[in-house]
Amino acid sequence: MDLVEEQLRNSKTIAVVGLSDNPERASYGVSRYMQSQGYRIIPVNPMIEEALGEKSYPDLKSVPEPIDMVDIFRRSELVAPVVDEAIEVGVKYIWMQDGVIDAEAAAKAEAAGIPVIMND
Repeated sequence: MDLVEEQLRNSKTIAVVGLSDNPERASYGVSRYMQSQGYRIIPVNPMIEEALGEKSYPDLKSVPEPIDMVDIFRRSELVAPVVDEAIEVGVKYIWMQDGVIDAEAAAKAEAAGIPVIMND
C-alpha cells in the first residue's frame, strides 16, 4: 500500500489548514469531496467562522478533538509553523497540496514520525 492509500485509509478526521469558504477555491472543492466520501473535515482558518457546515478554528492547537491528517492549502513559505503545530498536537499524517513545498518542514515531520505527502 502506498502512502497516499495509507493516509486515506487510516484517516477519519482531517484538519484542512487554509480551507476557504469560497466554493471556487481548490481547498473548498477538495474538502467538499472528502466530506462527501465520509471524512470529517475541520476548517482551520482564522479568517472565517465556518465552511462546509463546520466551525472553523484559528489554528491546529484550538481544535478540540484528535486530528488524523492535516491537509495544508497554504503558500509554501507559510508551511513550517503549520508543520510545527501538527507535530505538537500529534497528528498521524501531513498532506501538502500540489505546489505546496517545504522540504525542511517535511523532513522535520518525518523525523517526528509523521509521514508526509508532498509533490516536489
